[in-house]
Amino acid sequence: MTKTLYKRPEALTDARTHYCPGCGHGIAHKLIAEVIDELGIREKTVAIAPVGCAVLAYNYWNFDCSEAAHGRASAVATGIKRALPEKFVFAYQGDGDLAAIGTAETIHTANRGENICIIFVNNTVYGMTGGQMAPTTMIGQKTATSPKGRDYHTMGPPIKVCELLNTLEKPYYIERVSLDSPASIRKTKKAIKTAFEAQLAGKGYSFVEILSPCPTYQHTTPIGAMDFVKGPMQEVFPVKLFRKDGGKINE
Repeated sequence: MTKTLYKRPEALTDARTHYCPGCGHGIAHKLIAEVIDELGIREKTVAIAPVGCAVLAYNYWNFDCSEAAHGRASAVATGIKRALPEKFVFAYQGDGDLAAIGTAETIHTANRGENICIIFVNNTVYGMTGGQMAPTTMIGQKTATSPKGRDYHTMGPPIKVCELLNTLEKPYYIERVSLDSPASIRKTKKAIKTAFEAQLAGKGYSFVEILSPCPTYQHTTPIGAMDFVKGPMQEVFPVKLFRKDGGKINE
């Protein structure tokens, strides 16, 4: 007699993804689907897909999804949640979508304390459009538009979104996690579940930043990309809990 120990989450389709080998988006998609199944909210969930590598996320999730114009996912999520407050609503965005063209929507949605969740996948580069410098590209990191490396004096430092949002009064929960190891992936799932439970309890705005590998435009192997996330990325973007229950941590 066989016993099933693990199976594909019901909230995840069996479609083959378009992501590059070693990309973190597939892991993040699976974690979200697992949490939605565990919370029993698949029939009431609405996700907002971004413009970026995850533009086709609606092909991989077995629940309702909407597409947003570039950078506007937070605004679309706000509108759906206000119009249909009984729904569970989250936006899934990359660093170019959320922290460049979507900066205004990101900051003002958090500042209002909207009762939604934002999943922010940070791989320090524009992945879909050819590997250009992103708001989160690190000093010295080479990209298609910073071939000699990001220069502090002419290009400025990378934007640290969790730290930026943590200056606001209204957010309920803010945490930065990573996909660099099995242990980190388990912690990422826990953070996603905490954020989702906060919305279900009506607590307000939750934000989870996920440090993610991009072997193609981090110019390394899948294993090397994991090391890049665990090493250089976490030196600039420390994995930590910034805020829980509406209060800043370690102030």
